[in-house]
Amino acid sequence: MRGTGRLGTGIGWRPEIAEAVENMPGVDWVEAVAENLCPGHLPESLLRLRARGVTVVPHGVSLGLGGADRPDEARLTALAERTEALGSPLVTEHIAFVRAGGPLTASPPLEAGHLLPVPRTRDALRVLCENVRAAQAALPVPLAVENIAALISWPGEEMTEGQFLYELADRTGVRLLIDVANLHTNHVNRGEDPAKALAELPVEAIAYVHVAGGFERDGVWHDSHAHPVARPVLDILADLASRATPPGVLLERDENFPEPAELERELTTIRETVEKAAAAGGTPPPPPATVTPAPPASDGPESARGGAAEPVPDDAPRQRVALAQAALLSALVAGTPAPEGFDRVRLGVQARALAAKRADVVAKVAPELPEILGDRYRPAFLAYAQRRPMTGGYRRDALDFAAHLLLAGLPEDAGTRRLRDWWLERSGPAPLSGRPVARLARATRRALLRR
Repeated sequence: MRGTGRLGTGIGWRPEIAEAVENMPGVDWVEAVAENLCPGHLPESLLRLRARGVTVVPHGVSLGLGGADRPDEARLTALAERTEALGSPLVTEHIAFVRAGGPLTASPPLEAGHLLPVPRTRDALRVLCENVRAAQAALPVPLAVENIAALISWPGEEMTEGQFLYELADRTGVRLLIDVANLHTNHVNRGEDPAKALAELPVEAIAYVHVAGGFERDGVWHDSHAHPVARPVLDILADLASRATPPGVLLERDENFPEPAELERELTTIRETVEKAAAAGGTPPPPPATVTPAPPASDGPESARGGAAEPVPDDAPRQRVALAQAALLSALVAGTPAPEGFDRVRLGVQARALAAKRADVVAKVAPELPEILGDRYRPAFLAYAQRRPMTGGYRRDALDFAAHLLLAGLPEDAGTRRLRDWWLERSGPAPLSGRPVARLARATRRALLRR
């Protein structure tokens, strides 16, 4: 596996802190959410950073490489375009699934609106490796994939997180983006030992490291990216750096942004943590004997080690993964019964977290809705989301929510009239979301115009 050039200490670039990031000392590189960028109209702030020689890495959130479906070609093309526009040395994504259902399961497609964990099974590993290879072939630079945080555990897992990541890197040559905050999250929520995961990782495959804040409530750690970095997260970072100095470390902050001086202090703490741990523990990676690979797969003739050979095509694992993921996602977003073996209490926590995130994002992409509805917005949206899964992204979700309220029969007042006008203006005479959706929208439009 090829190494990544040294990146240094970086911070997640977000529009809300763009000016602060530009003026912040000690920022060697930045990471930007790929889906929020337009290749032909890059933010001026990113262009100025690039002109100064600051590396910009695009970080994708919507490929769903851990999903049962093969990677969408349009999404891969879009990610490649953003990578080339930024002149990036690598591109990153997540080991997660974000949608399920569809043709593989003969069920309605569902969107999670969130990164969900894949089961650490041989079936899931096989599917993930195939998807990663497809992404590698479509992208112009090396790919690195990130371990995610989770509230729930899959029953019947066959590997630890470290073993799963080791096998993935070994079979595909993909690089790893290790999020130490996610290791802490999985320690609190799933009882997994971060030190054991680090001991099993192929540290030579690490492209860079994420550090982020969160909070604990009722025994559950929420990876919020909106709070200061906790000491246990820094301790895991130190453990990693004592094993091998990471090529880059990046602070993630997505909302609830503090003053620039506070972000600078966190960056300084992160840098000093890495330097101190590296000096104390040394930087050479551990010898191969210290890494514990997963037992060899016995369910197929796959022999693609290090990307040297392609596996024999077999869609049976893909279909099994598809059915399992569809059942889980349906329980989380559509109110269907919990699949056997899952912790129902934790599923409830995850379902409420998904609905809350969905309400927050819809409020951002359609800020007129909370403005029109006021205090009614959040409880109304959460009630709506309980049985109505998202199927077409957040903008479609905002329109569907407004239509639901209007068809449910809101009292006729100025707010209702504003909501109706908002929906009619944005729905258009012929929505571009497929024929069934278009027919439904036209019927809704006719019903609302008659009122």
